[in-house]
Amino acid sequence: MTFRDYQKDIIDKGTEVIRQYKFLYLSMEVRTGKTLTAMGIAQKLGVKKMLFITKKKAISSIESDYDMLSPGFEIIVINYESLHKIDTVGVDFIVCDEAHSMGAFPKPSKRAKQVKEIVSVRRPYVVLLSGTPTPESYSQMYHQVYGIPTNPFAEYKNFYRFADDHVRVTTRRINGFMTNDYSKGRDSIIQVMQKYTISYSQKEAGFKSSIKEEIMRVRMNPVTYSMCNRLKKTFVLEGNEEVVLADTQVKLMQKLHQMYSGTVKFESGNSMVFDKSKAEFIYSTFEGKKIGIFYKFKEELNAIKEVFGEDVVTELDDFNNTDCKAIALQIVSGREGISLRNADYIVYYNIDFSATSYWQSRDRMTTKDRAHNKVYWIFSENGIEDKIYRAVCKKKDYTVRHFKKDLLSL
Repeated sequence: MTFRDYQKDIIDKGTEVIRQYKFLYLSMEVRTGKTLTAMGIAQKLGVKKMLFITKKKAISSIESDYDMLSPGFEIIVINYESLHKIDTVGVDFIVCDEAHSMGAFPKPSKRAKQVKEIVSVRRPYVVLLSGTPTPESYSQMYHQVYGIPTNPFAEYKNFYRFADDHVRVTTRRINGFMTNDYSKGRDSIIQVMQKYTISYSQKEAGFKSSIKEEIMRVRMNPVTYSMCNRLKKTFVLEGNEEVVLADTQVKLMQKLHQMYSGTVKFESGNSMVFDKSKAEFIYSTFEGKKIGIFYKFKEELNAIKEVFGEDVVTELDDFNNTDCKAIALQIVSGREGISLRNADYIVYYNIDFSATSYWQSRDRMTTKDRAHNKVYWIFSENGIEDKIYRAVCKKKDYTVRHFKKDLLSL
């Protein structure tokens, strides 16, 4: 294979940055070739063994890119959750895919700690990959890089001391208690990171694709509306063996989110499908088309499987290499690191509260040569999904504050 001209340019620039600072942040938008570009940098450096950390759903795609490039180094491809299972002896180059997933604050996440431990032992080159390095707050940058000895914030003992200089700390009330809010990271964070970062957009790469969205509404079974209305009035549903409890605004929002799409999780931890209207609608509407279905809750997958039978798979290789017409992916796990380029359409069974999920998952079909992408949202009539959609389209997470305003119209 040959690299595109812009990839060659980024490989050259990235190699110089990483030689100087031992790490590099590649902020390249989806489908611009972050994976191959990182491998090209490793190849140019002459490294011996790469550790590529990604999401489980993306592993086969990374391995396919490695086989296509056939570089002169070994590779271990692993998901973040399985890092503790591998032997990192000999690793001299680490790639952290979807690096923003390590950006929790003010405390570091488990995966950020694990990466820090590996880096402290092996002292490798490190490349961080993300199309959206700080999707919700600039403060997310600190724990992405804190495990790298040469990072520009290494002078700070922890996030709190970093926040003294780089975060406008405010307070907010949560469950009746006042707590510090560290989400207002200052522009100085991005300014400091500039010399370690190479950014590249789809537009710069010559992508001309557009995404057209269409909302399709489904009339759910009468029992769905009856249960939702009763829960809004009494905050509890009691059956012979199970109970649905919504004794806080957060729980009411979560339960209605589930129930308007035909599933529910009980207080016992059990869950069930009670209305398959959405799955049946998708099956009949898109019959004969190859589609990627994004679902939110695990019981929604069961509803899809019950209706689609053998016509649906959950692994990308099965979808790409067989005649199977549908793949079902959970929104958060499927929104990053995979390509649905073989799909005719993306169909959403439900919608996530996260604006990040909205903007990332809808772009899974985009390729440089594809001019148009079509995304369908399947919403229940008079449900909560329209309310969530209006928020995330504006790059705002749907929160309890939104829900309280919307509750009167549900």
